[in-house]
Amino acid sequence: MKGIYIGLGSNLGDPVTQVKSALAALSDLETLSVIACSSLYASPPMGPQDQPDYINAVAELTTTLSAHELLDQLQAVEQQQGRIRNRHWGERTLDLDLLVYGQEVIDDERLQVPHLGIALRSFVLYPLAEIASDLEIPKLKNMKQLLEQCPRDGLKQIENRLL
Repeated sequence: MKGIYIGLGSNLGDPVTQVKSALAALSDLETLSVIACSSLYASPPMGPQDQPDYINAVAELTTTLSAHELLDQLQAVEQQQGRIRNRHWGERTLDLDLLVYGQEVIDDERLQVPHLGIALRSFVLYPLAEIASDLEIPKLKNMKQLLEQCPRDGLKQIENRLL
């Protein structure tokens, strides 16, 4: 399936290396292909402000996995990289979020797709727009309209596209 996008984020350890390592780990999986990845962006924390800035990127995938199977794979990569998450919306070594899964809308106890905060998060929208400027997100507006309603809020591009 095409049109699958995931968010990558980290603000503990060496966040740039964490995000790049996660992208490499995803690329090594036989069950999916990484076909594009945005630049790296630094952003202030969304939750408690007594934590380091985040490094974020968005990658586009293709896979034959179901959304829930893909979620399992993402969580396995997080665990393989020693995911640490101390508190809700707090610092973490690695966070991989399934943002969009084609045109599917999923809302169950394990997964919400499109991702719940996608339209409000500059650290998701701007990297996503970099690799999918014409994307129509199910149940939401088109990318141009979403960007017009989402200020950058301190988001800074720090490294050019990874893929």
